[in-house]
Amino acid sequence: MISDEEAEAPLKAVLDLARTPHGTVDNVMRVHSLRPNTMKGHVVLYRACLHDDSNTIPMWFQEVVSSYVSTLNTCPYSYANHWANARHLIGDDARADKIEAALKAQRPQDAFDGEHLEALIYAEKLTVSPGTMVESDVTALRHAGWDDGEILEINQIVGYFNYANRLLNGLGVTTDGDVVGYYAGE
Repeated sequence: MISDEEAEAPLKAVLDLARTPHGTVDNVMRVHSLRPNTMKGHVVLYRACLHDDSNTIPMWFQEVVSSYVSTLNTCPYSYANHWANARHLIGDDARADKIEAALKAQRPQDAFDGEHLEALIYAEKLTVSPGTMVESDVTALRHAGWDDGEILEINQIVGYFNYANRLLNGLGVTTDGDVVGYYAGE
């Protein structure tokens, strides 16, 4: 991974695009430094899936879905960051502890029901057996109360984290040197 100090102008521009609110570039982005165009594509996709103002799914639940996919993929990097975000946004330690235990046990039904549970069931199936997805998986989300735009949001979050988890795990990326969690230091 190329440091800011060693970056030439084209990479420096993409590093600046990828900066967090803390002013740093997390390792999940910096790992692309040998191919700045993939970093640029990654940061745009990430922000569209998880930090877009047009998303209607509550941010806390977006982070829960992110954390669950990262748990299913055994991705400690994404889990550390996105569970920290989810815990912060949930704002209730007892509730967050219950949710975290359910996610780690791969038993979302222990903490959720209704539309939230159905979204996590969908996320699990799409993560662990994507080739078995069928129309009724989407229909179940509709029946639980999600509209088609929200179903697309869920799908994109799950798809993004499956990509990111494989990137991170496949290259051995750690949180060493990162500021963990979007809300760190608040």
